[in-house]
Amino acid sequence: MNKKDIAHIKRQFKVNNELLKINEIFNVYIMKESSDIYHHQSQYFDMLDQDQQELFMNNFKKLLGGQMDEKLFELKFQREAANSSQLILHQGLLSSDVDAWKENMLQIVEKMLKNKQYEMDVVITFIRGEYYKPMKRRSEESEESDRDTVYSSPFILCSINSTQDPKKELLFDYVEKEFKYNFVVDPIINLNAPIGGFLFPSFTDNMADVNYILYSAAKANEPDHQFIEDVLNGEETMTAQDDKIVFEEIVKDVTGNQLNTSTLSNVYEEINRVMEESEEEDAPKLDYKDVEQVLKVSGIKDIDTEKVESAYQKVIQDEKYEIKASSIVPKYKSKSIKIDTKVAKISISPQDLSYVRQVNFSGKRYLMIEVEEDTIIDGFTMIPEAFGGDE
Repeated sequence: MNKKDIAHIKRQFKVNNELLKINEIFNVYIMKESSDIYHHQSQYFDMLDQDQQELFMNNFKKLLGGQMDEKLFELKFQREAANSSQLILHQGLLSSDVDAWKENMLQIVEKMLKNKQYEMDVVITFIRGEYYKPMKRRSEESEESDRDTVYSSPFILCSINSTQDPKKELLFDYVEKEFKYNFVVDPIINLNAPIGGFLFPSFTDNMADVNYILYSAAKANEPDHQFIEDVLNGEETMTAQDDKIVFEEIVKDVTGNQLNTSTLSNVYEEINRVMEESEEEDAPKLDYKDVEQVLKVSGIKDIDTEKVESAYQKVIQDEKYEIKASSIVPKYKSKSIKIDTKVAKISISPQDLSYVRQVNFSGKRYLMIEVEEDTIIDGFTMIPEAFGGDE
């Protein structure tokens, strides 16, 4: 799935939307002390009152929020995994019997609880429904509505949510004219911040692919690898942050950690050019040959295939590994680069990095930023000074 696919299905999670139909909702309450199922309940989603539906719809949209490879990860299922979650979910997807579907989902819950001790009571919510996406009109003159022909795909979504202890409050009773202590024993289910979940199957350009699943982590760049491998039986994944670190280490190895801001600016500019010229929906990936080309074009000397391939093998133990370009330069025109020194912290965009230099003068290092306008500090306009403080 790419961000366009996710954005489209995410927008459909709203009440009374004809492009997305939720059939059943199945809630499972887990006790933190014992990791036992305390209670589970299945209902038809349409039987919930509208306020409840709105709460869950908002929860599902939050689950699908975030950036790919940071909070959302498309995982390929492991082949021949024991007690395969792919098979369990596929059976649940195709089952016409609600009880059989519930049993499939309880099998997934059992896998979640096998090696996991939650720090609080949690509620695991499963829904099963139909996702519809209209086909594009063949021509502007066509009188056929874009809703007349649609792609229809069944799906299962799982959202894991923590509970919170109820607040102890002091209330004022207008009728009795007295202050009262109010304490509700029922825990509150926090639907505003899901702590994990998944969407099965994965969707790419209107097509469902049961060989992939979309996993959602609680926090960006912090996927639960045990959940991915043991519960979902997904293949190992790398975050965008991991990819960036791999690229940095490869460049350091190839250049001997000798890189100035001008060259780094060229590297980012070249990678951004590759991304802009790519015709793929997803960000292009760079293998060792692509990285070699980027570094050569950026002006780094003494670069050859053997040196880059060796760096790949040393850093990632896989010379065939491909790095997503968007992980290296995620936001080219925003202030995504942080320059951290002892005396100042500066944010700058990759496209403006060429204006920054680290220079040596009189035995000291200086950070020099080229500016085209007056510099204003705390409301005061600074006057130009000769470099190094000389008159």
